[in-house]
Amino acid sequence: MRLGVEETLGALNSALGPGGPVWFKETHARHLRARDFLAPRRALQARFGDDQVPEGVVHAIVGLQGPGVAPVLCCAPTPAGLALQLQRSAVFERVLCSVAAYAAPAAPTGPTPRVVLHCPALRGSPSTLRLSQLRAVLVADHLARILQNEGVRWLWAGAVRAAAIPAVRDPHMPTFLRQLRVDWPEVSEKPSTEALRNRAIAELSPAREAGALPPGTLGRVCLKELMEERGRTAGYDPSVDSCLVTEDLLSLLAELQEAVQAGAEGSSLGLAVAPDAGADSYVVLHVVSCEEEFQQQKLDLLWWKLDHQAPLTQKHLVCGPVKVTGAPSILTAPEYYELRHAQVCKVSSLKHGKDLEQDPAWMEIFRVLSVATIKFEMLSTAPPSQLLLALADSSISTKGSKSGTFVMYNCARLATLFEGYTCSVEQGLYPTFPPVSSLDFSLLRDEGEWLLLFNSILPFPDLLRQTAALTLPCPTPGLHVAARTETVCKFLVQLSMDFSSYYNRVHILGEPRPHLFGQMFARLQLLRAVREVLHTGLAMLGLPPLSHI
Repeated sequence: MRLGVEETLGALNSALGPGGPVWFKETHARHLRARDFLAPRRALQARFGDDQVPEGVVHAIVGLQGPGVAPVLCCAPTPAGLALQLQRSAVFERVLCSVAAYAAPAAPTGPTPRVVLHCPALRGSPSTLRLSQLRAVLVADHLARILQNEGVRWLWAGAVRAAAIPAVRDPHMPTFLRQLRVDWPEVSEKPSTEALRNRAIAELSPAREAGALPPGTLGRVCLKELMEERGRTAGYDPSVDSCLVTEDLLSLLAELQEAVQAGAEGSSLGLAVAPDAGADSYVVLHVVSCEEEFQQQKLDLLWWKLDHQAPLTQKHLVCGPVKVTGAPSILTAPEYYELRHAQVCKVSSLKHGKDLEQDPAWMEIFRVLSVATIKFEMLSTAPPSQLLLALADSSISTKGSKSGTFVMYNCARLATLFEGYTCSVEQGLYPTFPPVSSLDFSLLRDEGEWLLLFNSILPFPDLLRQTAALTLPCPTPGLHVAARTETVCKFLVQLSMDFSSYYNRVHILGEPRPHLFGQMFARLQLLRAVREVLHTGLAMLGLPPLSHI
């Protein structure tokens, strides 16, 4: 079983006896020079009074064992509290001999909810897609990858159609999504709206209001009663009282209806669902921009009004507004992409001192860098918060430690390192990589090495699990969910900063002398783990690893 930060913290807190959690994991390099976990002095005083922690408790902590619990080296009182340090060489060995177990999400241990993921912004045209809507699209794509990694049974709704697209569905949307590396499927057939239309006509308000209705509108459906019954307590806007019904709106509801029915029947989408999986077993998660939320609330209520089989649980993840500086205030999503792409090409050409735009390989790299820049900008802030974009050229530099280009640059540095090692082996400078079980990980003594393992590799499975837990729209009271989609971006940025600092200071591929090979191989195995974790994190953003920049 792999070691886990959560398992270790749980064992440490249990060793202190009854009471709330006390221990926490250190993250700052300055503190990690002396300790890995700390039980603060004030928390211990609240637990044990002014007396010191009983010697028997300290002894029990040092001898902690159990599934997933990291081995303890020492535990001693300090002015800050009870400080604990792990057997670092043993932790290095346990982790680096099982890299795959730490670089991939764990298999789910229990039942997972069924989720219908809906992003209404995908029904528009790329040319009219606002930045706040683009943010919702990228958040929805990231959520889908998180849910998929967690083994959640989910369905797409609001997918772009490949053929027979209505006027409100632009044929260029699939191309634009592929350009952004958004993995949203295309649906081949338009669902029938006949049943919904008949039900809507039966629910229309009296004809006397027809003259005030916009052209092309079937009529108005009153939602007040349903709002009072179901919406008010859930947190819907109290001003929602009616909804104008159009063919486009019915088509939208038909897609949602079909997605739920297809999943419940385990039919055309090839899902493994339980035989008794009905519509009520699904949670519908609407990922909307702040401008779309009010209309989506109306559609929620209308769906319940027209379809008695509609899922009872609908949740909204609302993405806040996007403000820009350094560019026109009105900027569409394609214009934003073209701006970032032009800046990437310009900065890269200046860096390398030549025009690279004629080289197909470099143009593919520029496209990846452009998308990485956009996704890190859009996803690094919690979705409900306002997002401020600074669109000046300076924000593209690979030296800016908070940018997507910085993360991709360090991904390429890792690739170059291992390519350099492989070439050196072919030239006979280094021996081939020995079995991992034969490596001496006690040679990893640099503080940067422990920082990479303890802050990035070891806690990565916990991060994936916690991100999924915060993402899943649980059927609890309330309309809104607040998924932490910024977690992966911030993790990758911090990992890249720690790796960059270590790589700039430590010469990994040293002199080809036999007595230095042991440390070199231990370091390479550590960086193999860093590379695998980095690649997994990038995949959750839909970004491929780069081999060079």
